[in-house]
Amino acid sequence: MEVILLEKVTNLGDLGDKVTVKSGYSRNYLVPQGKAVVATEEKIKAFEARRAELEKVAAEKLAAATARGNALAKLAIVITHKAGDEGKLFGSVGTQNIADAITEAGAKVEKHEVRLPDGVIRQVGTYDIDINLHADVVVTISIEVAAEA
Repeated sequence: MEVILLEKVTNLGDLGDKVTVKSGYSRNYLVPQGKAVVATEEKIKAFEARRAELEKVAAEKLAAATARGNALAKLAIVITHKAGDEGKLFGSVGTQNIADAITEAGAKVEKHEVRLPDGVIRQVGTYDIDINLHADVVVTISIEVAAEA
């Protein structure tokens, strides 16, 4: 199924690109989220008429994400969690815990923006965590997981 992207989608394309995707991906994710429209003659003409407006909105989103990224880069995050004598945590620290800790520190972050490529954190230590704010803005912050006293 061919669709026209209304915003940049990671690993797929940029604003205005006409791409071929599986119909389920288009029907269940891209179109309902407002990220794409089905590429028909009328939709292509309507898109070309709105292109300048969509590019302006995309630039504003990118600027807002960059500003959030600059604010996040200045934060020092410490998460305390119950741990054993050898530094192994009782339980784990996941994306929700990290998002809550960053939000408490003063910068609003959603759970889905936190990326943990190696899975949840199960040891005390310092970790570099990626925060995906936009398709073009990924900020790496350092988080320290400490044992509760």
